[in-house]
Amino acid sequence: MFERFAGEARAVVEDALTEAERRGAVRIASDHLLLALLRNEEIAAAAGTDAAAVQMAADQLDRDALAAIGVSVSEVQLPPSTVKGKRATRMTSGAKEVLKGTLGYAAAEKSPTIAPRHMLLALLDRKEPDPAAVLLAALPVDRGELRERLARAA
Repeated sequence: MFERFAGEARAVVEDALTEAERRGAVRIASDHLLLALLRNEEIAAAAGTDAAAVQMAADQLDRDALAAIGVSVSEVQLPPSTVKGKRATRMTSGAKEVLKGTLGYAAAEKSPTIAPRHMLLALLDRKEPDPAAVLLAALPVDRGELRERLARAA
């Protein structure tokens, strides 16, 4: 499947692995794909946001989730971990669905390669409580308008 991914799209999947590891996840999830994808300045600009805003929104969602179970991030002082854990090489079912949708968008356009734009379209299809959908909802992104812009770019 990955042989059809253009260099930029392949880099997104690799960056999602790094993002998952950075966030302490054991599997790559759809929000890791979105975070990695929106590091691409062109894609982020099309979405009307930037990588810093996306990272801040993801971090706030994490703080909110911890607060919901009574954990205050400001009260927790942990030293940096020096232990390397297992690599997050597996994907959640949601991330797998994103890749399947990515392939679908590329096939529908009869595109010989899979581009980051195809992945963003697949991520826009996700519904809450999917992590990517939750993160998109926390951003000032008009999903319908973005979908139209991406369709025009085909």
